[in-house]
Amino acid sequence: MDKGQAIAFYVTISCIAFVVSKIFIALLLYKRWKRRHIIYEDGISGKSNEKVLDWSSRYKIAVGAARGISYLHHDCIPHIIHRDIKSSNILLDENMDAQVSDFGLATLMEPDKTHVSTIVAGTFGYLAPEYFDTGRATVKGDVYSFGVVLLELLTGKKPTDEAFMEEGTKLVTWVKTVVQEKREEYVLDRRLGCCPVDEVNVVFSIALKCLEPEPAQRPTMAEVVKVLEQIRSNSNVTDS
Repeated sequence: MDKGQAIAFYVTISCIAFVVSKIFIALLLYKRWKRRHIIYEDGISGKSNEKVLDWSSRYKIAVGAARGISYLHHDCIPHIIHRDIKSSNILLDENMDAQVSDFGLATLMEPDKTHVSTIVAGTFGYLAPEYFDTGRATVKGDVYSFGVVLLELLTGKKPTDEAFMEEGTKLVTWVKTVVQEKREEYVLDRRLGCCPVDEVNVVFSIALKCLEPEPAQRPTMAEVVKVLEQIRSNSNVTDS
């Protein structure tokens, strides 16, 4: 094992050691992992025999995943930058509770640091533009990736959909173009049917903020969690 491999091994083990929380999974049997993966990915895309996830389920996934990433960024010392936030790395149990998985690319960052210089790695369609350009991993890069996940939940589309690949564009570019043309009604997954417009609008708004080109303009994951949690708490106050 050379020095680079040793560091990667240390980071992975350190991440697993830090993430001792019900929100996360360190190890899963492959069969169980595969089942959870299918529930999420096919539930969004409508593949297999899984039913399409309704809005409440998608909202719950968004909140659970946001809490998990926030835990990595704010509660772990050193902080943990995941570097590969994507839908297939968010696993679900039978109660639709989201758990962040796969720390193979994760890196540790001391609280007094702003970034970690790395070899660019991750998944096409989810990488923050500044990370792709500079190789500097930051927590705001994870925020950008989470913004892409939110777009998946809202649109029912994936960054790797054939339509995007053929046109040489990305899910993020497509959504922003539609917004600029004031055709937001085309963004929402039509299979959702009736769903609370106010909730959808807030999630859509926070997704766009996560996808700001300038990292400094993006919210922290703690701020994202706060906004997402307030959606339902505000609804409960209104209902009562």
